[in-house]
Amino acid sequence: MPRVPRRPSDEARRGAYKPPGVDAARSRRRREDRLLALRRRNRDAGLFKRRREEPSLTPAPVVPPPDAAADATAPPPSSEPSSPPSSPPPADALRAAADAELEGLSEMVDKVWSDDTATQLEATVQFRKLLSDGKNSTMIKIIRADVLPRFAEFLSRQRPPQLQMEAAWVLTNIAASDYTLLVAECGAVPRLVELLESPDANIRHQATWALGNIAADMPSCRETVLDHGAVTPLLAQFKEDMKVSVLRTATWALSNLCFGKLPAEIQVKSILEIISLLIHSADEKILADACWALYYICDGVEGGIQDALDAGVCPQLVKLLMHASANILLPVITSLARISAGDDTQVQVIVEQGILPCLAQLLARNYPKIIKKQACLIVSNITAGSKDQIQAVIDADVMNHVIVLLKTSETDLKKEAAWAISNAASGGSSDQIQYLVSRGCLEPLCNVLKYQDVDLVYTCLEGLQNILVEGEIGKQGNESVTNPYAQFILENGGLDNLEELQDFDNDAVYKLAMTLLERYWDEEVSDDANLPASKDGSAENVETVPEDAAAQPPVPAPSADGTE
Repeated sequence: MPRVPRRPSDEARRGAYKPPGVDAARSRRRREDRLLALRRRNRDAGLFKRRREEPSLTPAPVVPPPDAAADATAPPPSSEPSSPPSSPPPADALRAAADAELEGLSEMVDKVWSDDTATQLEATVQFRKLLSDGKNSTMIKIIRADVLPRFAEFLSRQRPPQLQMEAAWVLTNIAASDYTLLVAECGAVPRLVELLESPDANIRHQATWALGNIAADMPSCRETVLDHGAVTPLLAQFKEDMKVSVLRTATWALSNLCFGKLPAEIQVKSILEIISLLIHSADEKILADACWALYYICDGVEGGIQDALDAGVCPQLVKLLMHASANILLPVITSLARISAGDDTQVQVIVEQGILPCLAQLLARNYPKIIKKQACLIVSNITAGSKDQIQAVIDADVMNHVIVLLKTSETDLKKEAAWAISNAASGGSSDQIQYLVSRGCLEPLCNVLKYQDVDLVYTCLEGLQNILVEGEIGKQGNESVTNPYAQFILENGGLDNLEELQDFDNDAVYKLAMTLLERYWDEEVSDDANLPASKDGSAENVETVPEDAAAQPPVPAPSADGTE
């Protein structure tokens, strides 16, 4: 038996009769606060700084031996320092050497500021080795020695090239710490950008590494790198025959530069030309960073989605949805989720590339929750489109999996599934709505009304409104027959949730909830206020509603509920 609603004033009731229309832009999930939160989460996943480890206690030559070079240049998959060489010196020996050199820090500072090139190089190597221990206390002592401007000055010394290399290495590791801003402010950035055009491949690699660390720190540091024109010479690196380790560093640095809003003068199409090649790489680290860079462009550049589509990235992205590595799958599906937030024409591109069967597999199998959430986000953006796009989702058997998630998954994943179903119900045709109801979407959709997410609750109400309208059509003009969908919502506690929305702290939600209550349940509630309670909550309708119709849940053909 439904409770008597808390009646608003006559003025509020009159206002409630005007149902608001469906806002396609809002349903497409372009809410800036949600996108900002997503960008912050993905920054942690896609951006990080990297130290360059010291391969040995002896000064490194200009061209490191093959094994040491591999260990020194291969980027790690996370923000942790890269792995040490296969046969490192004993830890005690490293500690003892570092402590001994710290004791002579004053002498090292004097050498750095000397006028003798050999002495400068010797001291710079000593500083680089000190930084290899990764200790914050060591970093602080070096910074307090006020030698960073001197190392920045060494970057412009073409003779000897070892001095440029060692100075860039020192600044790379300091930029990998919490003191990146000091590197950006000591005059190193323009010199590092110049080194991207050095004839020495090792120096170019080290400069790329340092700039990548600076760009990954904070927006102001990244803007400093961009303002000094780092993008063009960095893109030129990809045109060379680079080793995989160097290509990894360059791709990683490019992804860091692409994070956030790019200035209008940056040639995004040139970046996308490189990315469209990198996403075919067999190397997982290159592939992951290229996909993160693609996501950042789609998210942070006006017209970035269309630019990415014009670059032809979608076919490969859809193929990568079936990649075995979660490290690849996350940036891939996040990029596709951002593309799916475009207009109907842009969404149609990924639909035609076969994304829906891939999403069905991701939703049905045991993938991480974050992957399923992104998959539901894509589905919700597609179902916010045209009826043909909603039908494509249904034909690919995606909605069945989404409804299962809505019924059984954790709350945050339920919310994403609810968006997909609500959008489909809000914009779907009669047959599409009947399909959703026949698959059991009504009860879990009503349960979502308990959440405090304004946009989500409002969209669920829009979906329920559309479903109830179809229920009225199914009555075939027979006013003595109960709307089967309204009856099912009543019997499964959905009416209670609707009534609770009268206290919801949002005027639009309140008005739409009142519209539904008074349009579909006003008579039952009024009768209930005057009739004694009974075991059967629908007893007041026994004279007009056949028992079979009142007992059974809605079916794909609601008109059948009106027959004896």
